[in-house]
Amino acid sequence: MKLQELSQKAMMREAMLYEPLASGKVRCELCRHYCVIADGRDGICRVRANVGGTLYTLVYGRAIAANVDPIEKKPLFHFHPGSRSYSIATAGCNFQCAFCQNWDISQMPKGGRRLAGRWFPPEAVVAAALATGCASIAYTYTEPTIFFEYAYDTAQLAHEAGLKNVFVSNGYMTEKALRRIAPYLDAINVDVKGFSEARYKRVMKARLQPVLESLHVIKALGIWLEVTTLVIPTISDDEAGLRGIAAAIVDLDAGTPWHVTQFHPDYRLTELPRTPLETLQRARHLGLDAGLRYVYCGNVPGEEGENTFCWGCGALLIERWGYRTKVIGLREGACGRCGSKIDGAGLP
Repeated sequence: MKLQELSQKAMMREAMLYEPLASGKVRCELCRHYCVIADGRDGICRVRANVGGTLYTLVYGRAIAANVDPIEKKPLFHFHPGSRSYSIATAGCNFQCAFCQNWDISQMPKGGRRLAGRWFPPEAVVAAALATGCASIAYTYTEPTIFFEYAYDTAQLAHEAGLKNVFVSNGYMTEKALRRIAPYLDAINVDVKGFSEARYKRVMKARLQPVLESLHVIKALGIWLEVTTLVIPTISDDEAGLRGIAAAIVDLDAGTPWHVTQFHPDYRLTELPRTPLETLQRARHLGLDAGLRYVYCGNVPGEEGENTFCWGCGALLIERWGYRTKVIGLREGACGRCGSKIDGAGLP
């Protein structure tokens, strides 16, 4: 058998977290869509298929992207700041966001496009992360939930090698999936894409409530959490919605960082403008006024809202310009001036 044939066979692996049903159907229990899939069909993510009553993942080890990124790009600002994260993805997603900035890979193989990716098994991912001096592996760019088996096996090996693991996610995974990955998942950034069920259904083809429920499960499991909201003009920039997200995070834990990030036109929303800086600044102050300790402006290098300040005395602790990070006021995870403990994991 040729190497290409061997790798293609390896990429098709029985899925985790599914239930066989009558008439050869299966119910996928990986994400909150709970797809019921007939024999010969695939789920909403298009990368999990029912073959003869068995659910298979079609993207195991099939990396479509692999890069070394600053951890701040995820964005994770309170998790080993200044470190590098080896970042991987496969094709596919369980959302259909009209504004997706990685749509060319997340929406594959929609519209008859071939499912792409190169053979990059877990052992090779861990070896590459170690060779490039990374402190963690990030499962990112698309939705890591849909390549769960690949991420799970990689994460186990990563921990054995002394590496951390982080997800960048839409938060639509089931509690069962979160509990399964929790022993190996050190941090996660969840994108809360607005505070309207109607808009979630219309723009993302999903629901808001399961995402909010996931935040509570993540916190209960002790996984370090940061939240991002892409602030999109006319879609997720209304004050009531921003206040709602801020209140939900405060209810969860006021020490959870919130990133309010600038939108740039892409995919199916090219007619909308970039988010004005004033809108991001307003969102940041709404979050701080709601009681959050840390609110950041994203995609606007040089803006004061990129920096980390002490929630106790206001001292500058971490200075950022884009992905350049300078720790200047932290001492063993606390403010060097007033001693207030700064929320996070792996802080200097």
